[in-house]
Amino acid sequence: MTAHIRWGILATGGIAHMFTNDLVQNGHTVQAVGSRNQASTDAFAEEFGIPTAHSSYEALVNDPDVDVIYVSTPHPFHAEHATLALNAGKHVLIEKPIALNAREARQIVDLAASKNLLVLEAMWTRFLPHMVRIREILASGTLGDVRSLLADHTQDMPDDPAHRINALELGGGALLDLGVYPVSLAHAVFGAPDSILASASFKSTGVDAQVATIFRYPGGQIATTFTASNTRGPTSATIIGTDGRIDIDAVWYTPTSFRVLDNLGAVLETFEPTQFTGRGMHFEAAEAEALIRAGKVSSDIMPAEESVAIMTTLDTVRAQIGLRYPGE
Repeated sequence: MTAHIRWGILATGGIAHMFTNDLVQNGHTVQAVGSRNQASTDAFAEEFGIPTAHSSYEALVNDPDVDVIYVSTPHPFHAEHATLALNAGKHVLIEKPIALNAREARQIVDLAASKNLLVLEAMWTRFLPHMVRIREILASGTLGDVRSLLADHTQDMPDDPAHRINALELGGGALLDLGVYPVSLAHAVFGAPDSILASASFKSTGVDAQVATIFRYPGGQIATTFTASNTRGPTSATIIGTDGRIDIDAVWYTPTSFRVLDNLGAVLETFEPTQFTGRGMHFEAAEAEALIRAGKVSSDIMPAEESVAIMTTLDTVRAQIGLRYPGE
């Protein structure tokens, strides 16, 4: 392994631009990019000063100068492209959600384990400074017995049927693009639910427009989530315990502030966003690099098995609302 972990960027869409921008601005080594369109690859490489521009995903994953691949294609292609990278002996950071469903997630995680390679879901929120502090507060017992969670992720996104968010064949809809955030937060706080109730409304293209869930846990805790791609709400989150609560401000899954309050409403702690360069996606990259250097194949913050469990929860939600993707 070289002194610097060398990244390969698989695909050149919007999320790849944001991730690569954060890597470059924070001193990480981006060695190569790969796309099926040479012009797109060349333009991406020029924009970020990347040494190598490959005209195929196969060429990218087989580049001997690349150590880890960031998979940034749409959800239905995550399993295919993660498998391509793992079979080429590369570690993978896979854009959230890790796959289209739990079956694909399990295949990815098992393949990575068989090859002793890292697989990490790019749930960037988990690695942000405010979430690091929230985990410390929860572990300290400040809130007492944590009993409930409320979180929403709502955006007013384009209604154009051709837009990816509205394309069923691309895994579009509110749940996998947006709902994965509050569902992942609920898993982080309480683990996997033992009871799931879900309801949804749909767009004319067949994708889900709004999804509401209620999760119940073995200890009696309850989490509620709401997701929408056609309305903008508060996009905030609250974690409630017997001795107090944490109110996370908008937009809760990005670098933001929060307050810890006791049951009388007194503020026990106020957290303000940490100043850093970029959007904050470099924190997940730093975690991946640290794990690779340590020879670890799963993260304690975003374990591979938890990514599978989250997809299992999302599968159950989809079954209840009647949402299936082509080819399933």
